[in-house]
Amino acid sequence: MGWPLAKPTRGQQQLAATGGIRSQAGNGHAAVARLTNYSLSSEGGLAINLVTACNEVAHRTFCGSAMPYGDDRHVRPGNDAMKTTCAMLAGAIAVASLGAHAGHAQEVDFARKTITIYIGNTAGGTYDLMGRLVARHLGRFLPGNPTVIAENMPGAGSLRAANYIYNVAPKNGTALGIVTDTIAVEQALLNPAVQFDARKLTWIGRLAASNAVHIIWHTSRVQSIEDAKRFEVTVAGTGAGNAGETVPTLLNAVIGTKFKIIRGYPAANESMLAMERGEVEGAVVNWATVKTAKAQWLQEGKIRIILQDVAERGPDLPDVPALGELGNNLEAKQLVGLYASTGAIGRAFFAPPGLPRATAKTLRDGLAAMSRDPELVADANQINAELQIGSGEDVQKAVERTLNVPESVLQRAREIFTR
Repeated sequence: MGWPLAKPTRGQQQLAATGGIRSQAGNGHAAVARLTNYSLSSEGGLAINLVTACNEVAHRTFCGSAMPYGDDRHVRPGNDAMKTTCAMLAGAIAVASLGAHAGHAQEVDFARKTITIYIGNTAGGTYDLMGRLVARHLGRFLPGNPTVIAENMPGAGSLRAANYIYNVAPKNGTALGIVTDTIAVEQALLNPAVQFDARKLTWIGRLAASNAVHIIWHTSRVQSIEDAKRFEVTVAGTGAGNAGETVPTLLNAVIGTKFKIIRGYPAANESMLAMERGEVEGAVVNWATVKTAKAQWLQEGKIRIILQDVAERGPDLPDVPALGELGNNLEAKQLVGLYASTGAIGRAFFAPPGLPRATAKTLRDGLAAMSRDPELVADANQINAELQIGSGEDVQKAVERTLNVPESVLQRAREIFTR
């Protein structure tokens, strides 16, 4: 036969040690040795060659070595049974080998690939900052060190990017997204812009929790949430799925505020510019953005923070009411709680649904390792970005909790938003 000899693998050694193929003659032992030394790394015709090998084992065992293989003139009874047994063994070995190759095929390598992070907001806000922060560092923590770029895809309150990732983007790990932390709430409330199921997205991990704050220009007569119940105040709307519109609308219905939403602003930067120009009196912006990009406004007293969209007051703003505090009854508290709990999703990254398990794990492990990297931490500190890491599994649980809110509460919220 002339099979190529190779160093036996551990599995081959165990096969030989257990006597899985035993001969009754010395020539049979020689054939077995050739069989167990056959390299399982060969991908072509493995099963066929092993069956042929087993046939030779049987032939030499029952016929002796003098007769050339293939000459069955002196085949003894029991030879067919031996051949059958060997064929079964060959098949098992072939399947095991194929399984090993399949395991190797599952290893993810991003070499020479480009990963795009689609940011559902315009440049300058915390979603953009976090998206670009990850783009600068993630490639170093993925096999093959791929190029990672960031691309802004605003629209529909940042839901346009989520729709793209869910329905269009490739499912090979080269497309990631970061959008509004109200993504699950918008789905629960049947926002017509939603064309995805947030539960089916592949959540990779969260780099920071979120705390949206309601800021009011210093010239407005509204300087507190109580003032907003007495006087009308204009605020910049940044899309139907964004807190700049949803929370003021909810508060008007639940606690009787008089926010007047001026729609058409793409994101936080544009809404703050509109406030500075006098087009509106207020805006809803992430606290991290305010204290970094607009620190001078705080120092000069040009803005007042009247509310923070979290369940409990944050350490930076102990004197500012939290959204979770509002509401005079259980239903009201459940309604505002929908948006008070979005911080657990925060600035999270996700991939399309149906991502191969190995690819998802590689991306999650890479993001987790990146988040502990001193270079990333230093970069985050330089742009005043506060990191609060959460795993993909943690974000998945937060999404599912939101989507499991009692239907009666969701129905009431839908009624509010369809007025």
